[in-house]
Amino acid sequence: MKKFASDLIDTARDALAGRIIRTPVLSLESSKIAPYIPAESRLFMKLELFQHTGSFKARGALLGVDWLSDAQKTKGVATFSGGNHALATAWAARKQGISAKVLMTEAADPIRIDGCRALGAEIVLVPDMARALPMLDQIAADEGRHILHPFNDVNMAFGAATCGAEFIEDAPPLDMVILPVGGGGLISGMAAAIKRHNPDITVIGVEPKGADSLRRSFATGTPAVLDRIDTIADSLGAPMAMAESFALARQNVDDIVLIDDRAMAETMLLMRHTLSLIAEPACTASLAAALGPLRDRVRGKSVGVLACGANISPDRYARYTADAALPTA
Repeated sequence: MKKFASDLIDTARDALAGRIIRTPVLSLESSKIAPYIPAESRLFMKLELFQHTGSFKARGALLGVDWLSDAQKTKGVATFSGGNHALATAWAARKQGISAKVLMTEAADPIRIDGCRALGAEIVLVPDMARALPMLDQIAADEGRHILHPFNDVNMAFGAATCGAEFIEDAPPLDMVILPVGGGGLISGMAAAIKRHNPDITVIGVEPKGADSLRRSFATGTPAVLDRIDTIADSLGAPMAMAESFALARQNVDDIVLIDDRAMAETMLLMRHTLSLIAEPACTASLAAALGPLRDRVRGKSVGVLACGANISPDRYARYTADAALPTA
């Protein structure tokens, strides 16, 4: 397995060239959204929700499958996921003609489960993510499958780094980048690429209040394990931080802030109303933080935010936003 090193980001980009969508960067300056943006600031959103399989996860999953040996490809891959990584793994495996087995929670959005099946993956439903890890290890032992971990995997960090490199190249000069945090694979890779380009850019992570494993890990200096997850942002609901992604995040992430489910639900409505984007809760986290707890720090700055995914069913979208209202401009 490769170890993460900044100079290998270019290798990852070369490997993905022409196979991954270079998603656009949108300046949030239209007349609809401008009233919500903090004074004298400029916000730029990378639209990674338009990536293959509907999220940034396609990048790391494709690298993970690419870098398997022929013997590993014969055995296939396995993973666990709330949905987006499962979709990406199923897609990447299908591209390479290998089999994929994915463990998903019983509460996962049906649109994600059905999407994985449509891509040919074998689905195993589990009660929760905490129980998935020992089951995954057993599958690897019994079937010889290679585990593609959703966040504690160098492939996911390299995949995220390619997204970060594109963001920096395609946006105007940025003072700050705000990124969602689940298990830490996205922010650790993107932050490494961003700091490689300009160490003075501030990188801030955003976690749900009910799934704050990385914030707790930063506070104690060791990877934290959560007793329970309580958030509508299932894509950000990792039950623990893990050693490799935590170590890489500590090198390049300047701060972590928390947002609540209400803020994400309100920002789901805001993105639909002002940008015509249907976003899952995790996809709103960066913007919700910029308009909420980070509003004063964003003021007067050029700031990047990430729209990371859009895999949500109409029924679940309606349920999450039923009691929400547009945030105050």
